[in-house]
Amino acid sequence: MNLLCISNGHGEDTIAVRILTAIRQRAPTVDLHALPISGAGHAYHRAVIPVIAQAKALPSGGFLNRDPQQLAKDLGGGLIQLTRSQLSAIRTWATITSANSAYILAVGDIVPLLFAYYSGLSYSFLGTAKSEYWLRDESGRHPSIKPWDRFEGWSGSVYLPWERWLMSRQRCDNAFVRDEFTATHLLKRGIPAQYLGNPMMDGLMDGLMDDLSPSDDRLVARLNQDPAALSVLLLPGSRQPEAYDNWVRIVASLPGLIKAFPDRPLVLLAAIAPTLSRQKLTALLPSDWTGNDHDKSIYRHQSATLILSDAFNDCLHQAEIAIATAGTATEQFVGLGKPAITLPGNGPQFTRAFATVQSKMLGPSVQMVEEVSAVGRAIANLISDSDQLQLIHKNGKHRMGEPGAGDRIAKKVLEIMTNNRC
Repeated sequence: MNLLCISNGHGEDTIAVRILTAIRQRAPTVDLHALPISGAGHAYHRAVIPVIAQAKALPSGGFLNRDPQQLAKDLGGGLIQLTRSQLSAIRTWATITSANSAYILAVGDIVPLLFAYYSGLSYSFLGTAKSEYWLRDESGRHPSIKPWDRFEGWSGSVYLPWERWLMSRQRCDNAFVRDEFTATHLLKRGIPAQYLGNPMMDGLMDGLMDDLSPSDDRLVARLNQDPAALSVLLLPGSRQPEAYDNWVRIVASLPGLIKAFPDRPLVLLAAIAPTLSRQKLTALLPSDWTGNDHDKSIYRHQSATLILSDAFNDCLHQAEIAIATAGTATEQFVGLGKPAITLPGNGPQFTRAFATVQSKMLGPSVQMVEEVSAVGRAIANLISDSDQLQLIHKNGKHRMGEPGAGDRIAKKVLEIMTNNRC
């Protein structure tokens, strides 16, 4: 049996690899291949999954649908030629493997879904980008704030008619969606939708406390010794150069945060993606943050201690609340039952439009704050509201689901492939 996974973005590649790894463990004889549409496909290379066509990182980083200027940059960077070569590679792969032994798993949004349809093969779709929570929740439709909000969901679903058409084709065996609410809505429209959990929540327990640097060890010791400390996660994102602009805004919110907690020590956990330079991040700190000559990952200002760490999972579990300008990482933190304050920026990813959609999708677990000066007050108000924190804990678990989705989806895909005699 042969399986080709098509995905379009760093986060989608990572999710796809979790599923493919589970498939490899369950059925080692399945021949796995991948096609990362957007980006270099590093996740596939690390997992030793062959890529069937050229993989190239374009200027937009996969967010060209939110900004015409980004689309223009991608066109100048070779988007049309890249797309042609990728579509040709899909057809070639399908021909070589033969339709009787090949299957497609599309991960992301309409782009990999359209590529899967173009292949001529049977396929399943994992929709990571959309949720009916964009438009409504269990109590009804979200109220319109701006005049054009009334046109959102004009077709009756967050998934547009052409997306639903692709998901309802006979060759589409299953549409895995990111929450039960969306699955229920699509099933009523005749779409073969199924919710088996959200793979974003997989792997968050991996490596806890295993690979901590000396500074991280001291951090954990400090948190354990000072129960009065408020631990705040800082999530600037992972995409350059946007993450550095995000970092500047997050740092600008910290004086207000310190002022909001005059009698409480703060431990600020900056979860730094491997794509970012610590040296550049620390260079962007104001001069009143003093560092340690022997450890360039710890900085202090008044009652706050800032720790720059690459122990991502530990930071997520240790922190009580987040200041975030990130996509997947914010959702993972919320899925642990914790609140996040988001700061929209200039993009191309974490724009006001993106942050608004994210807050709708994650509900009360996310509070979007426009001005950096208001972040401290927002956190102080939230931390003091025990009823709201309890609601957030329940909501995050409900909307993001329990770990293990990657394996559950892998099992279902293998069942479909077996039934189709791939």
